[in-house]
Amino acid sequence: MPTRDAAQLGQNPAPTYDAYLSTCPARQLVDRISDKWVTLVLPALADGPQRYSDLARRIDGVSQKMLTQTLRTLERDGLLTRHVTPSVPVRVDYELTPLGLSLMPLIASIKSWAETHMDEVSAARDDYDSDSSR
Repeated sequence: MPTRDAAQLGQNPAPTYDAYLSTCPARQLVDRISDKWVTLVLPALADGPQRYSDLARRIDGVSQKMLTQTLRTLERDGLLTRHVTPSVPVRVDYELTPLGLSLMPLIASIKSWAETHMDEVSAARDDYDSDSSR
């Protein structure tokens, strides 16, 4: 792709995205990265490549179908790569791409926040549930 100068960039500005609009592609991406399995798969891969079976053991409660779907969509979005090593049995490893790694600080912060503040959220839920005026 040839380099464009400032005048050419002004003629064809980069598209703007507004995730508040239901038709915006950024909305789909926000939906994807806020999925519960995505927020667990990405941090599981933060320490380096993992085999499918390692991920399945680490992420308690994820079904084979959901893990497979999540890995495929993350690969399609360019957030992870799938490496197949021909052997018996075939070895498949998943690894974050540079794009996936760039998302990790945000995802890791959300995961950490949830783990740190769970007691407060639980207490707020109990207060809400016990309020009979609702």
